[in-house]
Amino acid sequence: MGDPAEVLNFWIEDVGEDGWFAGSEALDARIRDRFATQWQAAREGGLDHWVDGTPGCLAFVILTDQMPRNMWRGTARAFATDPQARAAAGRAVAAGWDLGAPEPVRQFFYLPFEHAEDIALQDRCVTLMAERLPRTGAEAVLHARAHAAIIRRFGRFPFRNAALGRATTAEEAAWLASGGYAAEMARLRAGG
Repeated sequence: MGDPAEVLNFWIEDVGEDGWFAGSEALDARIRDRFATQWQAAREGGLDHWVDGTPGCLAFVILTDQMPRNMWRGTARAFATDPQARAAAGRAVAAGWDLGAPEPVRQFFYLPFEHAEDIALQDRCVTLMAERLPRTGAEAVLHARAHAAIIRRFGRFPFRNAALGRATTAEEAAWLASGGYAAEMARLRAGG
């Protein structure tokens, strides 16, 4: 069922930093074609043995947190393995495995907390990004603060509502119409 090195080589070398958050239909299809079977195995608990040390755990977190957002963009499946990613990330941080990964790749250990609709986990992410990414963390901290602000305001991410079959409130609709996440980032960049 593949191995962690396959995930890491693809994500770090092939996709690379410029593509990690860019997203495109072509990249989404490449990830789905190459890793959907491994993702399903992770979802079913078949790759839990990867969560043991820096490389394996990092690959597991990327496979269960980042890749589904590409593979299943716009659907509830994009978030289906978030609990497993958070558990693995929590174990990694507790064991110090995250510190064995170089920056900026290390941020992937913290993103499962940023993706959580839970303010305590959001705050944890902001702290981890600020403390454990000393060279490359400024932009990551800004994004973490934006996610935390959204959860603090709404208790959830309004931009997930359609995928998760949730009704959007009037306040959320107004926020989305006024720029949503991009507007939140602009506010923070302006010192808000």
